[in-house]
Amino acid sequence: MGSKIPLSTIKSTKALHMRIGSLFCGILVVLSCSNPPKSNTVSSSSSVEGSATALPSESQKAAEMESEEKGENETFVLDEENAIPFFFEYQKKLNERFVTFETSMGEFTVELFEDVPYHRANLIYLAKKGYFNGTQFHRVVKDFIIQGGNTDNREIARRRVSIGRYLLPPDADKGHSHHRGVISMPSSDINNPHKLASPYEFFIVVTRPGSYHLDGNYTAFGTVVEGMDVVDAINKVEVDQGDWPTKNVYILKATAH
Repeated sequence: MGSKIPLSTIKSTKALHMRIGSLFCGILVVLSCSNPPKSNTVSSSSSVEGSATALPSESQKAAEMESEEKGENETFVLDEENAIPFFFEYQKKLNERFVTFETSMGEFTVELFEDVPYHRANLIYLAKKGYFNGTQFHRVVKDFIIQGGNTDNREIARRRVSIGRYLLPPDADKGHSHHRGVISMPSSDINNPHKLASPYEFFIVVTRPGSYHLDGNYTAFGTVVEGMDVVDAINKVEVDQGDWPTKNVYILKATAH
């Protein structure tokens, strides 16, 4: 957990910095397979997604940001410049390995992979900030995925703005396949050749035994270890033509532990 930032991450993230300002702000899973789901999609709030993250020029900068997160500076906001250095420092001190999602249909728990540090740190950070509380499973594709972390509630949009505007670079080369129950992070295929990911949303694979066509394109960073029956139940709800459940399915609370 205390290792140096990989050189490949530094080079790729810096190279992307100038391109991401024009990214389509609505981030969603646009996924295809041999038997593809409906093409209808639900985009994220357009006011909160943004540019690629950049790596720090000094380690001191990251340390200062970490102290800000502790409360010394209540106005600390993540952005394209500070997100990766912040999560690099933040993940060093994490003891949590699990996040439990309490939903309006029951609860499930995911165990996060330690070798995918930025995505793990991001989910734990957002859970601790209370971001997911009151969000919804806004995209459900039968026998494929459930996607959560979005909502049409303006309060959640304001919550995103207060946390920050940033994206995460892919980390899909750790050998984690998209087996059934894997939690992964969505990205857009629209003007996004580098598969930068929405930090505020996630999807869980329901397909048996998995959706392996996603490997290499999306970052798997954990797996459901309890409550897969709840995930399956959510996957069976009635949806509209945009794959949004006709009866809202809420995330009541997300707890890191």
